[in-house]
Amino acid sequence: MKFMMITKSVAGAPPPSPEQMAELGRFTEEMLKSGVVLLTGGMIRPSTGIQIRNAGGKITVTDGPYAETKELIDGFAIVEAKSREDAIAHATRFMNIVGDAQGEILRIFSPEDIPAH
Repeated sequence: MKFMMITKSVAGAPPPSPEQMAELGRFTEEMLKSGVVLLTGGMIRPSTGIQIRNAGGKITVTDGPYAETKELIDGFAIVEAKSREDAIAHATRFMNIVGDAQGEILRIFSPEDIPAH
């Protein structure tokens, strides 16, 4: 199973210390080498993303930066996990390293999820 894990900063939380960043680097290297983490990255600040919307067949594209929000996406990882519980365990290890943060674990639909006919 593949999952997307998203980490969001929490308003007022201190940034990770140099020690936390070093531990995070070791953790990330371990997860990449083991094949659990397939892809990972962080977001560029300030948010300069692009929003795209389709409303009634009309496409609207809006360039950032956008108004401040209480929670900004800091980073993401695409992981391969044996189960939902395995994904939660990986995310828990990560969160214990980074400290105050919030995250989401989203299952990614893939071809093997399609039942054979």
